[in-house]
Amino acid sequence: MEFRLKANIKCSGSVSEVVSAPEITEFMRDCNEGLLKKGAPPGCGAEIVWWNVAGEKIELKLVSDRFVRAHDALLRLKNELGKFLGKHRIGIRGMEIEDYEIAMEWEAELRIKKLPFVKEIKQEEGRLKLFLDVDEFALEKRIPDRILRLLEDKKEAARWKGKKEHWELLFESNKKSFYFDKDPTEELIKRGWIKHAAGRGQWIYGPQSTKIFRTFERVLLDEVCKPLGYEEMIFPKFVTWDVWKRSGHAKGIFPEAYYVCTPKTRDPEFWEDVMDYYKVTNEIPVEMIMGKIENVGGMCYAQCPPFWVFPQGETIPDEILPIKVFDRSGTSYRYESGGLHGIERLDEFHRVEIVWIGKKEQVIEQSKQLQAKYRRIFDELLDIEWREAWVTPWFMAQEGKTGLAELKEVGTIDYEAVLPYNGKWLEFQNVSVNGDKYPKGFNVKLQSGAELWSGCSGVGLERWAAVFLAQKGFDTDKWPAKFRSAVGELPEVFRFL
Repeated sequence: MEFRLKANIKCSGSVSEVVSAPEITEFMRDCNEGLLKKGAPPGCGAEIVWWNVAGEKIELKLVSDRFVRAHDALLRLKNELGKFLGKHRIGIRGMEIEDYEIAMEWEAELRIKKLPFVKEIKQEEGRLKLFLDVDEFALEKRIPDRILRLLEDKKEAARWKGKKEHWELLFESNKKSFYFDKDPTEELIKRGWIKHAAGRGQWIYGPQSTKIFRTFERVLLDEVCKPLGYEEMIFPKFVTWDVWKRSGHAKGIFPEAYYVCTPKTRDPEFWEDVMDYYKVTNEIPVEMIMGKIENVGGMCYAQCPPFWVFPQGETIPDEILPIKVFDRSGTSYRYESGGLHGIERLDEFHRVEIVWIGKKEQVIEQSKQLQAKYRRIFDELLDIEWREAWVTPWFMAQEGKTGLAELKEVGTIDYEAVLPYNGKWLEFQNVSVNGDKYPKGFNVKLQSGAELWSGCSGVGLERWAAVFLAQKGFDTDKWPAKFRSAVGELPEVFRFL
């Protein structure tokens, strides 16, 4: 890797008038021999290969390797030069970056077309050259280093792209009796139990389907949450960018997020032209509105990230572990990329989120206890045909990676059930052990200093309904006795003329 940087250091006075040429030459030589080699192996580091004093400006050309990158060398030089010139009552006003080129070996088949802060990219003969468009502020923000990390991420994503997503069968239930062979969504519509809402991937659920959803929730509370000691909380359903940055979702959420914007001001005069346009045309002036709002985050994509603001920055006493909570207070939103279908592939869906925090062994033990509880529900209460699979952890899949996490204990178990009407398996539930990802991201520590882990489990009510109704149908007499008893009588259907 090679860095070539041309920059100008702007001073508060004429350098050539107060500093002799031999004195500046000696300063540059000393920097090349010491300052710009500091921390690098022998024979490595950065070097000033050309310099010139032009009145109040010092022009420089630096070359370097990866050990002391040219932008780091320039910042070091600026600070040292400030001390040197300060003796002559001259200050430094700033820097201009004229040219910055980074060259490295690169795989020919991996083409890079565009990168932030890069004005030109050349790729030829196994080499990649980046011509950066950066200023002093960008150097201080370490933008060149972040560009290089982004390139490494793209290499890693390309490496994973050719691999199949990991899927390893852990358990499969016995074969069960099916009493339905059609798409349950079509039957729900036909019976008037659901109706498509105005929004994309959004349904209105009638009293019958709602009662089934609430029964699923009650079963989950009675069979899982209460016996295992989980306490209910209410998590926000609007999520700020800071939360998604800490949770890691900001790495890949953009094509699937539902964005939330707020008015730049609620001053009626600011919005008068929009209101007047609507009154005259009876049309919503979307383009006019876009100029008057600002994005502040998005709707809930995964339910657990906003919870982590609650313990963020806190120190947890060891004796209160494990912490076990759940949230069932609202909906989640994802702009589904794989295509919408029925009640199982939605943009707006209802989910119960279970979260637990503890030491490594506690988190793994909670995962095992949840798995046992789910197995009983699926086998004995719902009597469905299902299976467990060890899959690519969600946080790897979200970053475009497949395969399995190297640490076997960290990862996701998916619960899948067969849909008799098409023979496909639908993932309707998961349990994830996330390791230290969230505690580190939100700076949550343990009083003893031991490593803190967490896990989460998402229960999708629409997915549970899709699986259950696809296998057991709509004749309640054929439903498992325990579940039929839990549901009770279904309400009467709304009748419309």
